[in-house]
Amino acid sequence: MADIEKLIDAVIDREGRYVDHPADRGGPTCWGITEEVARANGYAGPMRSLPRDVAAAIYRRLYWTKPGFDRIAERAPLVAAELFDTGINMGIGTAAGFLQRALNALNRSARDYPDLSIDRAVGPRTLSALDGFLRTRGKAGEAVLVRALDALQGERYIALAEQRPSQEAFVYGWLANRLGNAE
Repeated sequence: MADIEKLIDAVIDREGRYVDHPADRGGPTCWGITEEVARANGYAGPMRSLPRDVAAAIYRRLYWTKPGFDRIAERAPLVAAELFDTGINMGIGTAAGFLQRALNALNRSARDYPDLSIDRAVGPRTLSALDGFLRTRGKAGEAVLVRALDALQGERYIALAEQRPSQEAFVYGWLANRLGNAE
């Protein structure tokens, strides 16, 4: 199973302390937690002083347990680690949608398991499709699924930069630090 504490430590180490980049639409962040998310989760102090343990609790609750990535970790820890990181950077709905899209593309025209509706949520049907995929493709299939998730994430980074040139300031770092970070 993916070790959520190790995943959180890796994200926090990668994100670093306080940042307020003018091109970052998320505004001020600390440990990778935006001010909006910190406030919505009860933190009222200055963003520069956000405690690391508060950031870790937010990551665990909002980006691991709430979207059901912990349930994915029971089946496919590398996939769960990838979804966790993608969910932090792009939103948990986007991460779950990437999983559903990849599972649909890999089901051999619904011969292995039924196509999923792209509802951007991990529910019983998504878990069942993942089980079907892993049953058919085995452990090697998990690595292929992670590659598919990385491909979707990379394409989205390029598209963001094309749509909003201010985001070009982040593309290199996103590609260097966000792709291939599964445990």
